[in-house]
Amino acid sequence: MVPLTDVDAAVSVIAALHRRTPLDAVLAVDDQGVVIASAAATHLGLRHNPRDAVAATRDKSIMRELLAAASLPQPAYRIVPSGGDVVAAAAQIGYPCVVKPVSRSASQGVIRVNDAAEAGAADVRIRAILANCPEPLLVERFVPGDEVAVEGLLTSGYFEVLAVFDKPDPLDGPFFEETIYVTPSRQPLAVVAEIETIASQAAAALGLCEGPVHVELRIGSGGVVTVLEIAARSIGGLCARALRFGAGVSLEEVIIRHALRMGLDGLTREAQASGVMMLPIRAAGVLDHVAGQERALAVKGVVGLEISIASGRPVVPLPEGDRYLGFIFARGATPQVVEAALTRAEACLDVRLA
Repeated sequence: MVPLTDVDAAVSVIAALHRRTPLDAVLAVDDQGVVIASAAATHLGLRHNPRDAVAATRDKSIMRELLAAASLPQPAYRIVPSGGDVVAAAAQIGYPCVVKPVSRSASQGVIRVNDAAEAGAADVRIRAILANCPEPLLVERFVPGDEVAVEGLLTSGYFEVLAVFDKPDPLDGPFFEETIYVTPSRQPLAVVAEIETIASQAAAALGLCEGPVHVELRIGSGGVVTVLEIAARSIGGLCARALRFGAGVSLEEVIIRHALRMGLDGLTREAQASGVMMLPIRAAGVLDHVAGQERALAVKGVVGLEISIASGRPVVPLPEGDRYLGFIFARGATPQVVEAALTRAEACLDVRLA
C-alpha cells in the first residue's frame, strides 16, 4: 500500500519493494500518483518525468505561468491567492469567465460565471468544496468553441500522438461535466495538425519528457487552438477502453510496453471509429440501481457498459462531485455512428436513487 498523501513515505515504500523485488518502472494511473511516480523513479534511477514538470500538471497556476512563458495560446487568466478578491479578478478578465481551484481534476469545482454576483457565489461555493483550505483560485476567460482532447506518449521528449478525441456535446457551463469522447476527430486535417502541434508544445513547456500525456484544448473563433489543461497521465477513469492498438492491444499495455522499453512498432490505433460516454450524474442522492442496462447493451455499435458506482453509495453531481456514474463504450464505421450509438444507449438507462 502506497500512502498517496505523503510523497517521502510513498517513495520509502516503493524503495523497500524494489529491494525485495527489483522494479523496472514506476507508473502513475491518475493525478494523485504522478509526483510520487516521478520521485520514486528518480530515487531508483529509472526513466521518469522531472518532478517539477509533473507537479506543474497538479497546480493549474504553475501550469498557466509555464505556458505563458512559452507564449502558447491559453485563456487570459488571473491567479487569486487565498482570501483574494475573485470578483475583482473576474472584472479584469471580463465576463464570461471560469473560476476553478488550482489542484482539482475531473472538473470538480469548475464554474462558469457571467457577472459579479455569480463570481462571488462561485468563490464561496468553491471554497466550501475545498473545505476552506488556503488554496489559490484561478480565474480564466471563458473560451467558446469545440473542445478536443489529445492522448499522447512521450519518449525522451518526442511526442507521439495516439489519438485525438472530439467532445461533441457542448461544454458551455455553468459546470463542465464531460460526456462523449469520439475518435478520430472530425475537425479539418489542418486543425488536427495544429491541435497535435500545440499539445506537443504544451508538454515541452512544462518539461514533460516521458510517458503518457493527456491534453485538453479548445478551438475558438478563426480556428485558434487554445490549451485548457495538461496532465502527465493517460485518459481518466475507464475511458482508456475506448482505445485499441494493433491486434486489440489496450492503451494500458501500450503504456507499460513503453515504460519497459519494449517495441511499439505497428501499434497504431485501430482503423474504425470508437468512443466512450461518461455517464453524467444529474441529481444527488444514494444510488439504488440503474435500470435499462440490457437495452443499452443491445444498441448496435455498443460494446460495453460499466456502472462504476456501487448500489448504496452516494452520487454527487458537479461541481461538488469528482466522479462519473459509469461508462458506455461503442465502435463503428464513423465517428457519427459511434456518437449516435452512445447517445441512444444512454437514453435507455434509468437511474434510480434511493
